[in-house]
Amino acid sequence: MPQDYNATLNLPKTDFSMRGNLPQKEPGMIEEWDKNRTYYKMIEKNAGKPRYVLHDGPPYANGDIHLGTALNKVLKDIIVKYKNMSGFESPYIPGWDTHGLPIELKAMKQIGVENGAIPPIKLRKHCRDYAMKYVELQKKEFKRLGVWGDFDDPYLTLKPEFEAKQIRIFGDMAKKGYIYKGMKPVYWCPDCQTALAEAEIEYSDDKCYSIYVKFPVKDEKGKFAAMGLDLSKTFFVIWTTTTWTLPGNLAICLGPEYEYTVVKANGENYIMAKELVPEVMKAASIEEYTTEGSFLGKELEYMTAKHPFFDRDSLVIVGDHVTLDSGTGCVHTAPGFGVEDFEVCKKYPEIGIVVSVDGNGKMTADAGKYEGLSTDDANKAIAADLVASGAMLATGGQSFQ
Repeated sequence: MPQDYNATLNLPKTDFSMRGNLPQKEPGMIEEWDKNRTYYKMIEKNAGKPRYVLHDGPPYANGDIHLGTALNKVLKDIIVKYKNMSGFESPYIPGWDTHGLPIELKAMKQIGVENGAIPPIKLRKHCRDYAMKYVELQKKEFKRLGVWGDFDDPYLTLKPEFEAKQIRIFGDMAKKGYIYKGMKPVYWCPDCQTALAEAEIEYSDDKCYSIYVKFPVKDEKGKFAAMGLDLSKTFFVIWTTTTWTLPGNLAICLGPEYEYTVVKANGENYIMAKELVPEVMKAASIEEYTTEGSFLGKELEYMTAKHPFFDRDSLVIVGDHVTLDSGTGCVHTAPGFGVEDFEVCKKYPEIGIVVSVDGNGKMTADAGKYEGLSTDDANKAIAADLVASGAMLATGGQSFQ
């Protein structure tokens, strides 16, 4: 007969079940914690001990929690419980962010309207109702994860007392001179018509076209004329992958310590970084060329060039953000687009700023004939006009028709 090995094991006797059955048991445990006010008794017991406060960034009240939210809350709950069991008074006040675009978008989708279709006061009411609905849902979901905290009195950013406190603090900051009004470039979503958080921007490979554009030299401080160059045929050559930003161009930025030279080809003179000449000539399919002269970028500072299709100048400036990884070493600079462009142009207050795209992603009157076009359509239209006018040195082989 087969041996029954179970009979040979000397195991302890216990009333604990062999299976955890947590999906069935946990709701009862949580209900008992709530009924017995376990969290509040723990905090009361630890009153007077050294305090340890975990400042928790609030989740948005715009939907059910997801795996990332759950992990975030559980890890913080472990810390709070550990501190309360190791000699600290560690209260945990849960809270929710009930303002902002994530809630607005979900609320508008729920009631089936687009932005601007209903009065702001009515929209705010829908947003409040939507947010409070998910505050209660998320509260239950956090409790179901076993999280302890003062769920009876959470902080909500829509509470009048919370908003009033924010205003008082802002007022104090203003009185102390900490608040100032200025400008800066921001990431912008034309679909949502709102600024995007820099920390949340993710980049992916996107098809784009690089172009090399000639900016006619206007005032070269006598340096190129002394070389016998025909200034009507002398150009700074810039490289860009964002053709639609050219209407906002106000400057050309050089690396102050990089070596620049004049490339003679096709009866014209092209100014660019010496190290990048072979790459640019290859892109332009130019095989026969010569170079003449050597200048540091800082020696060309404050020269001016003509914008390729607007009646205005582009100032030649210098900046440490210029690299020789690609392009021409002459960086198309539009302070209305891009943080580096904006920051370097602050050193040259005479430059100013032009933003030729509106919040809907359409070109404005500052874009001239391209007004009303989307940035994608402006890319093609501007590039085609540059080719037709002879201002395009190289297109990378793509067609803009």
